[in-house]
Amino acid sequence: MKTNEELQKDVQDAIKWEPLLNAAEIGVAVKDGIVTLTGTVDSYLKKVEAEEAAKNITGVKAVVEKIEIKIGSYWSKTDNEIATEVVNAMKWNWEVPNDKVKVKVENGKVTLEGELPWNFQKEAAKRAVINLTGVTGVLNNITIKSDSKDDIEQSDIEDALRRNWSINEEDIDVAVSGSTVTLTGTVDSWYQSDEAERMAWNAPGVSKVKNELVVEYDYSLVD
Repeated sequence: MKTNEELQKDVQDAIKWEPLLNAAEIGVAVKDGIVTLTGTVDSYLKKVEAEEAAKNITGVKAVVEKIEIKIGSYWSKTDNEIATEVVNAMKWNWEVPNDKVKVKVENGKVTLEGELPWNFQKEAAKRAVINLTGVTGVLNNITIKSDSKDDIEQSDIEDALRRNWSINEEDIDVAVSGSTVTLTGTVDSWYQSDEAERMAWNAPGVSKVKNELVVEYDYSLVD
């Protein structure tokens, strides 16, 4: 079991371990597995990295992210400049099909829309954007419409979860309805929840994953 203080130190150490992040910029508070991140950074990528670092710690139930982005005047760009860079980033990313993603930029915030056949392409589109200078946020509204006509095999997803070393598949129930996969049960970290969802998305024919996994972890009452 971890105390709030121990979990706080784990998150702080994880943030320090990321070369991109300056730990002094980011404050960490913990209460019963809920981590609150505060502070100011100069890029959206740093904000994402801090959140991911916290989520990957065993025992973290949720992350409340209150980090602000302040981009210096030297690095600031107009929405048109950002939109052009986003379009070019998509164009040169082999994982994202050409001309399938629509881009909107408002006050540095990028909205992605369109339809793609695989979730990894949707995630690749976001990754292509988050490290661009001037971006202050990304809203990924891309929907998945699979080209596969095959029925989704529940057992295939269960086998994939079983093969993953980080997941205890006995704690996860998989249900398939049409092209929708629903995951229920418990895991002991947000990382495991995300990993289970990623494995489910890899099944051919999946157009939606309902991740209803609950993060449970025993906490010491001693702080």
